[in-house]
Amino acid sequence: MKLEQKEKSMLFSETTIPDIFFSEYLSEIPGDYLKIYLYMAFLSKYGKDVKINDLSKKLGLPIKTITEGISHLENLGLILKKTNGFIIMDLQEIFLNNLYTPNLTPSKEKLEESAKNQSRIKAIDHINNMYFQGIMGPSWFNDIDLWFKKYNFDEQVMIALFDYCYNRSALHKNYVQTVAEAWGADKIKTWNDLELYEQKREKLQSIKRAIAKKLGKRSGLNQYEEGYIENWVLDFGYDMKIIDIALKKTTSKQNPTFDYFHHLISDWHDKNLKTPAEVEAYIEQRKKQSKDIKDLKASVSKANHTQRQYDNLDFLYANVDIKGESDGK
Repeated sequence: MKLEQKEKSMLFSETTIPDIFFSEYLSEIPGDYLKIYLYMAFLSKYGKDVKINDLSKKLGLPIKTITEGISHLENLGLILKKTNGFIIMDLQEIFLNNLYTPNLTPSKEKLEESAKNQSRIKAIDHINNMYFQGIMGPSWFNDIDLWFKKYNFDEQVMIALFDYCYNRSALHKNYVQTVAEAWGADKIKTWNDLELYEQKREKLQSIKRAIAKKLGKRSGLNQYEEGYIENWVLDFGYDMKIIDIALKKTTSKQNPTFDYFHHLISDWHDKNLKTPAEVEAYIEQRKKQSKDIKDLKASVSKANHTQRQYDNLDFLYANVDIKGESDGK
């Protein structure tokens, strides 16, 4: 006995996209690439051949965009390229395998069972409810667990990480991972570490704004100029008081460059000068040394001039004898 289901006309048919797509992939797909995926998912129900040119014409997108979009979807694992076409992957099956395959990252349930600290579970629940409306995708639980272990964040820092990304409308994994890595590199583990880090960053931004204003850069600083300032503040530990000394020394120069500022400030750092008073004293010392050298050169020049006068006199009287008569007489 053969059972068949009556085929629906296109007017009454639908293309089903699993919820896991919206929780796990949507934020990772640019708008044009999303159009490509949805249209390919639609065509896959009918077993249609997909050609790049046809997609380009149907979706009104350049061929280059179609090609790059398909490559992006492949990298995300949403589609699989075959010799004669593409397969639209079953996302529910993929996640089911990931959750229950041995030796892979634990699921939310396993994480809750094995967690030693109940406050960590509360932090994850808070993130889920606060930033994902209670429908956070399963892979997020795995990633959060990984970041806890890799960077040793406490619960407050983990929540702050998601709050930081959420407030910047960038709550997708690549961005969260990048910020987590940056915080880890800055040895942020506790809430106190994060507060000190934020104070340091705010101080840096304040100094950047002050320098741009003093130099009349209304359009702001470029990437390389900001890099110099970060070097002075974060690596050398200098504040605006010391940097301002360098800026004031260029008042007589036309269009001073950041290379010139960096040369000055690096010299102070190499000399282990840590306070404005030490820098000012060093500058005065250099001025005195410069003046002494000029005076010495002037003295030597005067002595050489006098010696030349004596030499000329000696030459003048070279042919005059003791009695005042010339040898020619």
